[in-house]
Amino acid sequence: MASIFSKIVNGEIPAYKVAEDEHYFAFLDIFPVVKGHTLVIPKKEVDYLFDLDDELYTGLQLFAKKVAKGIQKTIPCQKVGVMVLGLEVPHAHIHLVPMQTEADLLNFSKKQKFSPEEFQEIAKLIAANID
Repeated sequence: MASIFSKIVNGEIPAYKVAEDEHYFAFLDIFPVVKGHTLVIPKKEVDYLFDLDDELYTGLQLFAKKVAKGIQKTIPCQKVGVMVLGLEVPHAHIHLVPMQTEADLLNFSKKQKFSPEEFQEIAKLIAANID
């Protein structure tokens, strides 16, 4: 059975897309810890990040770098933090979190809520800032 992320990639479940290419997909986390919290995934479903082959792994990191630079141009922050976690979705993914302090990245229990319109606007602004 396909993961929820594969269903997003296949268009079966809607997402607030930030960026996409042939192999990778970036979209806003619907339970963000801060505004602009983005997930970056390979389109190929592999459960664990370190089980990706070297080419896909390296490409994912480079894709995440481009997305992070777009986030940083869009969301006021000191840095964009990177975290790999998430045992609940069996699909490798990277969290990109705009940070003012380290607590923004480390406190995953404080989820924020945005309206669909706010999510759409955030995704559109970040997408416009990805080179």
